[in-house]
Amino acid sequence: MTTLREDVPPPMDGRDPSHLRGDAITGDRYYSAEFARKEWDGLWTRIWHIAGRTAEIPEAGDFLVHTFMKESVIAVRQDDGSVRAFYNSCGHRGMRMVDQSSSVAAFHCPYHGWRWGIDGVLEHAQDADVDFKRGNPCGKLKLKELRCGTWGGFVWYTMAEEGPSLEEYLAPMPALYKNYPMDTAVRVAWYRIELNANWKFVTDNFSESYHTRTAHPQVPPWIDQDVDSARHEMWPAGHGRTVQPMRPSLTDRPADGTEHMFAHILRAWDIDPAKYSSYEEFALQGWKDLKQAKRRLWRERGYVHYENMDDEEITDSPHTVIFPNVTISFLPDNLILFRSEPHATDPEKCYFDLWCMAFPVEGQSEVESIMAGVRPLREVAECEHRVFDGGRGIPELAGQIVYQDMELAENMQAGMHSRGYSDAYLSDQETRIRFFHEVLNDWIEGRKG
Repeated sequence: MTTLREDVPPPMDGRDPSHLRGDAITGDRYYSAEFARKEWDGLWTRIWHIAGRTAEIPEAGDFLVHTFMKESVIAVRQDDGSVRAFYNSCGHRGMRMVDQSSSVAAFHCPYHGWRWGIDGVLEHAQDADVDFKRGNPCGKLKLKELRCGTWGGFVWYTMAEEGPSLEEYLAPMPALYKNYPMDTAVRVAWYRIELNANWKFVTDNFSESYHTRTAHPQVPPWIDQDVDSARHEMWPAGHGRTVQPMRPSLTDRPADGTEHMFAHILRAWDIDPAKYSSYEEFALQGWKDLKQAKRRLWRERGYVHYENMDDEEITDSPHTVIFPNVTISFLPDNLILFRSEPHATDPEKCYFDLWCMAFPVEGQSEVESIMAGVRPLREVAECEHRVFDGGRGIPELAGQIVYQDMELAENMQAGMHSRGYSDAYLSDQETRIRFFHEVLNDWIEGRKG
């Protein structure tokens, strides 16, 4: 049963296809250059994008560079602590000024030496006093600015000069996840992986857990994604989530005598898994006992991020899609961000971002990052840029859930070209997939934004 909160509008049932118009999910959406152009015009230039994490720019002059298709944006920390965003294009002749995130006192154009302050105002131009009949441009010209904001430890910007504010665009996510101290999370793994698939495969994939039993057999022993256990929710803006109890599935049971992952979790919180008389009691009562144990022991164990989290949040996994291309898994001790962005020229390629983040726990020096294995509990310095290449490009992630998803992507992309495919025949628990495509249609056809 959905837990209603006063500050969050009730969601639509993500398993009820009566909420759908029935727009077809045709194959050309995944490979057509014309459709990709519609997405650029109607979606990407109007939504809010993540430039990076606030933790990357703690001091004035620290800046992020986010290159999206053929556009590039700088988000820079100001002297007053705010963050402002500018197009990465010199106001003289359009030269791209910086290639990667760093820190500056001012931005210097490498072509003719024009210098722009971190507030976007031109500070210096060669021959400024003697060679501009229109007058010295310094102090007058400004870099073109974009609307910018922060939420969840992320810096966001939009290319749209008008439209919803960041708070309006994200709603109800900020209210829904206000108990998670997202700003304190430490990014322990950071990948950008080139994938031979359209960006929408990623959102499709993360909008359902129907594929888990087939693609991720390691998941049911510790996350219950059974059709009647997980809660499916969606909101009119296109955001949605699957709330999954972090307990063993009652359907997909391990073989007799197998040491169960959930047993290790219970022991870690001083619960004896042998005390339960049946598998059902082990899964269901053990899950309830785990909630009580975490409530009793969190402070002395150093899990300070539990302080404001409720019983569902300290034991469950709300796997959340923020329309159109950001997914965050909210685990009790981890945040995992997935993002897909289109290739600049080829709609059959995309970039898949994986950011594994962990909440600091006193006394811990490493963390099980779920998607990327055991990692030191410290901020990684640089992004790992890889090409998936059938998995050969990221061998260290082999066997991880996200690796298994990427293994499916290229054949799924190929299948979109088949004359045998005309539209998806979806189960009720895949309702959010068609809903995503319908909201996408609303954006590119001018009904939203």
